[in-house]
Amino acid sequence: MTAQGEKHFTASDTVRDIVIGMSDGLTVPFALAAGLSGAVDSTGLIIIAGLAEIAAGAIAMGLGGYLAARTDAEHFAAELAREERETHEVPESEADEVAQVFRNYGLPEDTVTAVVGAIRSDRARWVDFMMKFELGLEEPDPRRARSSALTIALSYVTGGLVPLAPYFFLHSVHAALVGSMVVTLLALFVFGFVKGHFTTSRPVRSAWQTVLVGGIAAAAAFGIAKLIG
Repeated sequence: MTAQGEKHFTASDTVRDIVIGMSDGLTVPFALAAGLSGAVDSTGLIIIAGLAEIAAGAIAMGLGGYLAARTDAEHFAAELAREERETHEVPESEADEVAQVFRNYGLPEDTVTAVVGAIRSDRARWVDFMMKFELGLEEPDPRRARSSALTIALSYVTGGLVPLAPYFFLHSVHAALVGSMVVTLLALFVFGFVKGHFTTSRPVRSAWQTVLVGGIAAAAAFGIAKLIG
């Protein structure tokens, strides 16, 4: 009988970066374009403002992703150094922390003692155990900061071009706004569904929630621009 291997989703960091970039890329330029459509009568101005926002937003979001990933790496390195130091300076205390992990699973004391002895016999393995099971930390990919920045920035640009696309092809601001609403809400629904497929058990609900957030943002921007204008 052939054993069936379990399938687990392992690209959570990449999906998270795409979600961060794409969700903001779809909603922020959409809200900006909708707001400007309520205040100006030139698709050219809206395109220029939209492209400027996309460029600035992609840089800011990408830099934010880079700094966040760098912070995670620096935090891991600091905690790793601390655990290595503590296994030298207070080994019995650290061994007791290892033992407590297994006691929490109900293992008998003689088994706990044997397992702790095996783990502490290899200092690298000991430190690795403490990092994973005491602190819940996994070593970050050293390329994570750069890939995160690029993924978020490119996702933001991709999402941001969707609501602006109708303004390139339609000269009427009103017609372009209607077109932008249609394509963006459709894109938000598809994006929300795909996001929900990977992150929840209810992708349709996720899709409608994403549409609702984007729609509210655009409606608010359009209404404020109309009141000011």
